[in-house]
Amino acid sequence: MKNFLAFIFGGLFSIGLMVSGMSNPEKVLNFLDLFGDWDASLAFVMIGAIMVAIIPFQKAVRSKAPKTVFNEPIELPGNHEIDPKLISGSLLFGIGWGIAGICPAPSFTLIGLGHYQVLYFIVAMLAGVLLHRKWTGA
Repeated sequence: MKNFLAFIFGGLFSIGLMVSGMSNPEKVLNFLDLFGDWDASLAFVMIGAIMVAIIPFQKAVRSKAPKTVFNEPIELPGNHEIDPKLISGSLLFGIGWGIAGICPAPSFTLIGLGHYQVLYFIVAMLAGVLLHRKWTGA
């Protein structure tokens, strides 16, 4: 049942990404272009996502042992420090997002839409993950 629900909610999430424009690299790049042809519509998508998620996230953060609806433990990050690794990772993510206009989750919706060019992004993303694991020993 959990896998079926994960499939349904994952599908709903991908439809939301497509309908909102989050999987459209051109729309994302226009959102990031503050001094050009700025498209503020994705800000409303992000605000909507925050409104939906804020209560469950706050409940999980404030709980001593947060659990999912299936009574499985939620592992929250233990490091609350802003360190060089966080800053460099954020910069790399932001630069990649700004160049390609693609985020990891929407990249998979682009495959479903028939944009095979996104495979270059996905291969580079997976190579980065593997490089990080080798570098940090994770």
